[in-house]
Amino acid sequence: MQYWSLPNVAMKLKIKKGDTVIVIAGNDKGKTGRVIAVYPKKLRVLVEGVNVRKKHMRPSPAYPQGGIISKEMPIHYSNVMLIGPDGKPTRKRPTAS
Repeated sequence: MQYWSLPNVAMKLKIKKGDTVIVIAGNDKGKTGRVIAVYPKKLRVLVEGVNVRKKHMRPSPAYPQGGIISKEMPIHYSNVMLIGPDGKPTRKRPTAS
């Protein structure tokens, strides 16, 4: 294992599946979306409609047509920020009170 690789431990992230987030850095800065998946070991989140890339697909039983498809790719969790119930970005998770 190289010294720059991530440890094989999952870090607890404040962002959960289903949260609404805003992208604060990168090519999609300013876009908002819902979190589809969280990958704690890789420190990444998959956000709906953000970081969309083209993928060349070979024809297969699952995708018989083949061709080029658009697919969302995960982004680092530090590049997103939670959106609170008031619609503004927040650092803290809203408490149910």
